[in-house]
Amino acid sequence: MKNYFSIKDIDSLDNWVKEAIELKKNPLRDVSLGTNKTIGMLFFNPSLRTRLSTQKAALNLGMNVMVMNFTGEGWSLEYGDGTVMDQGTSEHVKEAAQVVSQYCDVLAIRAFAKLEDREEDYEEKVLKSFIEYASIPIVNMESSVGHPLQALTDAITITEHKKTNKPKVVLSWAPHPKALPQAVANSFVEMMQRMDADFVITHPVGFELASQITNEVPIDYNQQNAFKDADFVYVKNWSAYHDYGKTSKDSSWMITQEKMKLTNNAKFMHCLPVRRNVVVEDTVLDSENSIVIEQANNRTFAAQLVLKKILKNI
Repeated sequence: MKNYFSIKDIDSLDNWVKEAIELKKNPLRDVSLGTNKTIGMLFFNPSLRTRLSTQKAALNLGMNVMVMNFTGEGWSLEYGDGTVMDQGTSEHVKEAAQVVSQYCDVLAIRAFAKLEDREEDYEEKVLKSFIEYASIPIVNMESSVGHPLQALTDAITITEHKKTNKPKVVLSWAPHPKALPQAVANSFVEMMQRMDADFVITHPVGFELASQITNEVPIDYNQQNAFKDADFVYVKNWSAYHDYGKTSKDSSWMITQEKMKLTNNAKFMHCLPVRRNVVVEDTVLDSENSIVIEQANNRTFAAQLVLKKILKNI
């Protein structure tokens, strides 16, 4: 594996999950693998868990880490071919990617959707441009369309907590005061289609995800019906795909203790950060069935596994 762009880069999910769980038992066992290797981390958007967990993963492998925040430190980049750069952009990705490739051995990038132009967002120009022009492996730390590190984390977490071979997993939309990308939801849907699970998506009418991602996954527009007998409830807001960027503050979709009582004593999952008493009630988030903190801890081992596989090939 050269790049980790999407979960399609996972050749055997079962083996990956097992290996990640083994890594947790001795995180420093491969500390010499990354000796004299450097990972560069470029952030075009804010981050807490992704930044710190990926950095920790790299350190566990003995790597050096360099971090740059393009929100306040880097030149604004141009991605188009043949562009006359007489406006706001100062540097072309062609030069930037090649230069960074001389400083680093692996490059990890985080670049959200702008939620203004669906076609432009779904082109994934930031990640794909770096993949095209860089000469080193690229890791997707969340792009416009996907968050494969989070999805791998979720697969690890569900595997650790499942009590049946085929648990019922529900992905539920929840309200949010501002429009959020579809990346986490997209990758979670793709991941669940690779796992042995009874999987259903629930959201209000108008908040369907891209059909090329959901494929034949059942959609239930009745949230309480979807929750019945669920073993895992994964909650995430996303803005509309068809009415692109549209959001909703419909509080009737907030996750409550009463709704969770409909489940099979389900574990509550969320990628964080989460808005308390908007997305989910305190009583759910602080309950014994909430595994969001464990889920966040697994971010390190998902990233560490990805970096380990890349390091073995360079």
